[in-house]
Amino acid sequence: MILKDILAAAVAGETLDPARLAFLLELKEPGDLEALYRAAYQVKLRYIDSKVRLRGLIEVSNVCGKNCFYCGIRGGNRKVARFTMSLEEIVAAARHAAEFRYGSVVLQAGERSDPGWVDFIENAVREIKKLDGGRLGITLSLGEQSEETFRRWFDAGAHRYLLRIESSDPALYAKLHPADHSYAARVESLHLLRKTGYQVGTGVMVGLPGQTTANLVHDLEFFKSLDVDMIGMGPYIVHHDTPLGRQFPDAGSDAGRQLELGLKMIAVTRLHLRNVNIASTTALQALAPNGRELGLLAGANVIMPNIGDLAYRKGYLLYENKPGTDENAGTAREKLERAVAAIGESIAYGEWGDSPHFAARAGRGAGE
Repeated sequence: MILKDILAAAVAGETLDPARLAFLLELKEPGDLEALYRAAYQVKLRYIDSKVRLRGLIEVSNVCGKNCFYCGIRGGNRKVARFTMSLEEIVAAARHAAEFRYGSVVLQAGERSDPGWVDFIENAVREIKKLDGGRLGITLSLGEQSEETFRRWFDAGAHRYLLRIESSDPALYAKLHPADHSYAARVESLHLLRKTGYQVGTGVMVGLPGQTTANLVHDLEFFKSLDVDMIGMGPYIVHHDTPLGRQFPDAGSDAGRQLELGLKMIAVTRLHLRNVNIASTTALQALAPNGRELGLLAGANVIMPNIGDLAYRKGYLLYENKPGTDENAGTAREKLERAVAAIGESIAYGEWGDSPHFAARAGRGAGE
């Protein structure tokens, strides 16, 4: 295969088959990687623009009913000091987002579905919608729920939902989760979100122990088959207080390789899906100080700065060495502005930043 021909076809809008997707994901030479990132950025400019969409991230609670083998806040990790923000604290954080003109917030937490929790989130969404004349967009990342719960939260005012699959391969998914965690239920939840009317997001971890290029190609095809609107994915970073971390203590220890894999996956996703929102995640920044900026240059267009209370940051460690745990929201905003400007991009202040893919999908009647 010839790289320049594959990239030219992708930039021209041609759908890439699995063989060409795999070829791109296996690139290693610096010059080839730069060509890949340039092509992805060109596609981003064509289908999106050079503006970064911000989502003020509020980590509401680290209480989790799941026991995923890779996650630092898994229910079975007894070393975690559990917390749940009060309704007043959540609204105060959202008010900061409105004052910063971030346009949107994300409420993220461990997975729970008890009635009190469902009521609490519904109330939080309703209170946030009262801020700033209802102009603040709301994304939820709260795991699998019933159709009724998804509907209640949607009717309260949430309009985007991120539910990561972590791996679209059922066999690899099973290695990452206990037997009572259902791959089929995860996929069904994604369909329920679409049915309810949300802009739907999913994503995977990149560089997992035992993960192959074929797995990543399957992930890309999974994203496309679900016709998703948003992608949130990042490199796997170990947490040693987890079963996966204890089984593979050195997994992901090559920061350069993990970063490269993460950037390649962003770039190839942009070439494959074109007009979806793609997040440049904090995990990239954990591997390199400029990791998020590199993600933007590889085709991402969303960043989620943490705006939650500093008192809770160290309790929400999905992986180790997470950056920003001691950085207040104002400082983070200033640093982010400088970093984005340094790569020639700007921040889309005061915008919800909905996915152009969602607008196109809604226009053709999907999800009705």
